[in-house]
Amino acid sequence: MYARRRRAYFLMMSGCLVLFVSAWAFVRLWSVPAAVAMCVVAMVIPPIAAMVANRRGPDDRWWDDPTGDPESDAWWDELDGKRRPRRPDRPNNPDDRSDDRPDRSGDQ
Repeated sequence: MYARRRRAYFLMMSGCLVLFVSAWAFVRLWSVPAAVAMCVVAMVIPPIAAMVANRRGPDDRWWDDPTGDPESDAWWDELDGKRRPRRPDRPNNPDDRSDDRPDRSGDQ
């Protein structure tokens, strides 16, 4: 997954460099328009290589995908800021999102 995308990225970028260097090293001696065309092709390759390298793999976890493991999902939710960490002095309630400030709804 990651290794395959990385390999594809480096192959595409290597091809880009080969096109660019060969265009101005020796192809320009025979045909300047061909060298310019090679550079245009080389210019298009890096954005495509970035898209290939950053595409989602079948085993990649994204921020909104639950894994199915409640402990892992709680850990990811805590890292993403969706839930506060559990405190040992409070009951084990995953929906407890209250903070330490007193309730001031009736103090008006």
